[in-house]
Amino acid sequence: MLSKEALRKKRHGRVRKRAIGTAEKPRLNVFRSLANIYAQVVDDTTGNTLVCASTLDGEIKANAKSGGNIEAAKLVGELVGKRAVEKGIDTVVFDRGGYKYHGRVAALADGAREAGLKF
Repeated sequence: MLSKEALRKKRHGRVRKRAIGTAEKPRLNVFRSLANIYAQVVDDTTGNTLVCASTLDGEIKANAKSGGNIEAAKLVGELVGKRAVEKGIDTVVFDRGGYKYHGRVAALADGAREAGLKF
């Protein structure tokens, strides 16, 4: 029997078949651990990370009491969205990383939308 992580990686592979980031429309990738959540905007044609944010950033650490809750995920979404808009990125492809679009992942997406990203 496969572990939870192996099953998530299989799901992520299926998502990645369709979610391909380009220079015009990069991919917003999400990684979630028990204690933190990470987001990065990636251009898959060159393999470069254009923008990133996580609960380990100083701005979020000061405002969130925990890195593993919905409030912190929303702050990460707002921060990655703000940084992307500053770099001139307004449209992205959302890559949920094999996780359910629920809870912290959905809160991150909502925060990014509120900051001005379209997906």
